[in-house]
Amino acid sequence: MSSLAVPIGPRRQLSGRNQDTVDRLLDAAVAAVADVGYDALTVRTVARAAGVSAATAYTYFASKEHLLAAEFWRRIEALPPVVHQQRHTVATRVRRAVEPVALLVADEPDLAGGVTTALLAHDPDVQVLRARIGDVMGQRVRDALGEDAPPEVLAGMTMAFAGALLTAGLGVLGYRDLAGVLGAFASRLERTP
Repeated sequence: MSSLAVPIGPRRQLSGRNQDTVDRLLDAAVAAVADVGYDALTVRTVARAAGVSAATAYTYFASKEHLLAAEFWRRIEALPPVVHQQRHTVATRVRRAVEPVALLVADEPDLAGGVTTALLAHDPDVQVLRARIGDVMGQRVRDALGEDAPPEVLAGMTMAFAGALLTAGLGVLGYRDLAGVLGAFASRLERTP
């Protein structure tokens, strides 16, 4: 996984050796949630698996929700930008914009459920990451629909994207189906006067 290029939240700025510790903690969190599930996951368990003290882990992450939100952010940040071609339909552009995000946790059900729960937390560190994730999602939608798309359409599609991720996290919709559903929705929007 790539390293976080920005702070993981308001708690601490990262550089050098600190980044290695954060990466080890995030990697350990992914392994731990797959092993014990979200409910049994603790920062202490993750710290032990990463080979650092609990105090060190808490220096970077306030909670298990913060850990999992940071892991999702790390994965989003590592995504390459989507290059859209105007000859593609809106449905295709939307599918290409949202599918990489939807597939980030598609094959890791325990992590997917944990990330869904984590991103809804009231933890201030999670709120910072949630806002950043929302910004990326909004930008991907804006890039797909074009700068001339009406603001209400951009907002609605971004909300649909967030809602689709939540729906997939709840197990109601498959992550692999999400991009097709949103693409079809975008196609309908395009035809609406």
